[in-house]
Amino acid sequence: MANTTHLTIDQARERAVVVTQTYLRQHGASICDLLDAFDDPGKFATLCDLHAAFAQPFPDPDAVRAALNSILRVLAEVAPSTYERVGVARNLPASDMARWHGARISELLAQFDYDS
Repeated sequence: MANTTHLTIDQARERAVVVTQTYLRQHGASICDLLDAFDDPGKFATLCDLHAAFAQPFPDPDAVRAALNSILRVLAEVAPSTYERVGVARNLPASDMARWHGARISELLAQFDYDS
């Protein structure tokens, strides 16, 4: 008989939060730079929501998931011309950054599909 480990929903939720926190520690400055470059407090607030979720002693997985979804939505809704303008104005590879962070955030969100 194979030795298989099955995560409980609580363990899967905790793991998704830990993986997201690791992403935020490693790449938070980059996503911060990108969202800040839009000069739109609403877009930047999505990252603040993610940070706020981690400010709790026990981060709420639903709040973390919602914040990730908001960031992904912002990245998807920005027009390519805006990425170009921001890239030139801020000397950032904004379009590349958005694609990279969008892919990573999509991967993080997949970690939250424990209840599907």
